[in-house]
This record gives sequence, C-alpha cells and structure tokens, in this order.
Amino acid sequence: MAATPTTDPLALLNAHRAGFDQAMGFRYVRATADEVVMEYEIGAEHRQPYGIVHGGVHCGIVESVCSTGAGLAAMARGQSVVGVENHTSFIHAIREGTVTVRAVPLTRGRRTQVWEATITDAGGRLVATGRVRLLCLDPGSDLAGKTVPERRADPFTPDAT
Repeated sequence: MAATPTTDPLALLNAHRAGFDQAMGFRYVRATADEVVMEYEIGAEHRQPYGIVHGGVHCGIVESVCSTGAGLAAMARGQSVVGVENHTSFIHAIREGTVTVRAVPLTRGRRTQVWEATITDAGGRLVATGRVRLLCLDPGSDLAGKTVPERRADPFTPDAT
C-alpha cells in the first residue's frame, strides 16, 4: 500500500529539514502561523572550546524558528520571507541537555514581520532571547539572482528558476 502524503505542517517541516537545521539536529515540536517551537539535544557540534553552547547556535535556531513562523504566516498571501535582522542576547551559558526554543509574532505586516524567540533549558531556565525582522517577498521578486516563486500549500517544492 502506498504511503499517503501528509499535509500536516509539523510532519512536513521535520521530514524536509536540511542544511543548518539538519546539521544541528533541530526538530520541530509545534508549527503554526502563531507559534513555532523547536528543540535539540546539546552535542559536541553545539559547543565552543569552553564546553558551552556556541552563541552562533543560539542565533541560528532563533533565525530558524522565527523564519518558519513568518514563512507560514506569509504563505497565505503566496509570499516567502527572508531575515534582515537578528538580535540575539545570551542570558545563561549551558553545556548539556534539551534546549527548547519558542517563537511568537510581535507584528505580521504585508511587507515585514517581527518575531520574538525565547530559549530555555530542560529546567525552564531562560538561556537566550532573540528577535528577528523579516522581509516578505512577493512572487517574482529577485533574491540572490533567482526569482522568488509563489508559496502556497507546499513550501518544499524546489524552485523552478
């Protein structure tokens, strides 16, 4: 019996992880246009020489979780999003355990969105916070030499151009 394709955004997101998110072992826990939650287990690939999680990992997951939420919100208009500003603040250093990152929108305009993320450890202690400003791109816009396609139901279809 053939597998039935899923339209569940969470299943699609986890099935299509690639690049940085896949290399870092980030996984989606919840994903809607109103809230996105990701988790990862701290491993050697996340640590800097002092044995704590590298700040770039925090910045990267803040970008990922905020971009995903903004992308889901923009998809209803056929738009794509790209981050233009990421401000991440480190509160507490961590070395091991499960990290949870939750992002919610502060504003979702037609041209820009701002999302805010909180990073907590397994005990619920605040580790870092971040805010990402994203530009909403209309179909046909140029992005790094390629045309932005219209995005509706399936954000994982490869670009034709």
